[in-house]
Amino acid sequence: MAFEHDTIVAISTPVGRGGIGVVRLSGGQAKDIVAPLLRLRHELAAGCARFGMVLDVATGAVLDEAVVTYFAAPNSYTGDDVIEIAAHGSPVLLEYLVRQCCAGGARLAEPGEFTQRAFLAGRIDLTQAEAVDDLIGSSTLEQARVAARQLGGALAKLVAPVKAKLVGLIAALEAGIDFAEDDIDVMAASAIEEKIAEVYLPLLELERSFAYGRVVRDGFKLAIVGRPNAGKSSLFNRLVERDRAIVTATPGTTRDLVTERVAIDGIPVDLMDTAGLREGADEAERMGIAKSHEAMADADVVLLVVDAVVGISAEDRAVLERGALVAWNKNDLVDGVRGPGFEVQGVRTSAVTGEGIAELRAAIVAAVAGDDGGVREAGMLTNLRQHQAVTQALRGLDAARVAVSSAIPHEMVMLDLYEALRGLDTLTGVTTSEDVLRLIFSKFCIGK
Repeated sequence: MAFEHDTIVAISTPVGRGGIGVVRLSGGQAKDIVAPLLRLRHELAAGCARFGMVLDVATGAVLDEAVVTYFAAPNSYTGDDVIEIAAHGSPVLLEYLVRQCCAGGARLAEPGEFTQRAFLAGRIDLTQAEAVDDLIGSSTLEQARVAARQLGGALAKLVAPVKAKLVGLIAALEAGIDFAEDDIDVMAASAIEEKIAEVYLPLLELERSFAYGRVVRDGFKLAIVGRPNAGKSSLFNRLVERDRAIVTATPGTTRDLVTERVAIDGIPVDLMDTAGLREGADEAERMGIAKSHEAMADADVVLLVVDAVVGISAEDRAVLERGALVAWNKNDLVDGVRGPGFEVQGVRTSAVTGEGIAELRAAIVAAVAGDDGGVREAGMLTNLRQHQAVTQALRGLDAARVAVSSAIPHEMVMLDLYEALRGLDTLTGVTTSEDVLRLIFSKFCIGK
């Protein structure tokens, strides 16, 4: 994709009124375009903020005060000259600045075009560019932390040494082919397999990080199900940390889905409190139970709440057969006597005393993300595109390993190794197609 050098402009702050609004320009004409709009106390200087006035170009009157920051190429976010005008956040004023910049030769930026220019200029790789969008869209502190690490190059730093080893292996095989005599391979099969393993194992660990990275980025759905009066709504309120669902001693209180988005261990979770599973006493309850089954089908994790005194019922066992995490609730009422089925593994909880709630939160996250294995402090795969790229690399390495063990000539082995290399190149954006880039950056907000 050719790097565009025209000057672009956009409002970089959210739509609406605010204390501050920022108009951003990037391109070689940025300084010339903003010059008629501003009266500055001091000339623009790279890396410095200047106080000045925003002018009405028609009359020369002062419209507002502003702080103008200039970032000179190539030491800017986009690699081009960048100017940011921070004025008061009046939509009318900000739109006026954009219109005047366009009249002066700029054009409106496309969604994500500033970050796309940063990528095309080599300032960031594709994983870092995606992290920009993730950071903007973060709804929990854990999401922001993960995105910030990705933006700092955590994933790229993990991939770089692995890619270097793969390139080294390919280079060694290339040299062996060029200088081999009498059909004797320079590198032994065992040595090739060992080097493939050195590349394969860290990539396999990285591929496994997708289970955790995906749920951190996108969140998941949890359906709380069980018999009436098992304490589903009480546990729901405990997880929400407020009285969101109505709780009474009368079985069947919940007749419709009650939903709430919360953060569990920093991960966004859509909680669904459902109607109790039983033969409904009336039409309204039967409709609620039907919605409960729909919620189970739609959920990433099903939490089966069982009254520890009553034990597991036939309805509970039907849920267990479909796969579910079990919470043995009302554990504060158990006095040495437990209901049938207590051999089923689960978390012992009490919605009244709070017993086991922390353990339940951990079990919920583990059920959907597995053991994160310490990936929280390292780079991880957070979206499907990244996962597919690493999967492609692993497929190429698998094929290469089979080819080596089958004594296939090195020329053919290298085809598989190059396939693995293309997967890693796609991950960081070295060989990503223009269509894929357009799709990625079109999801960004305008001005970023």
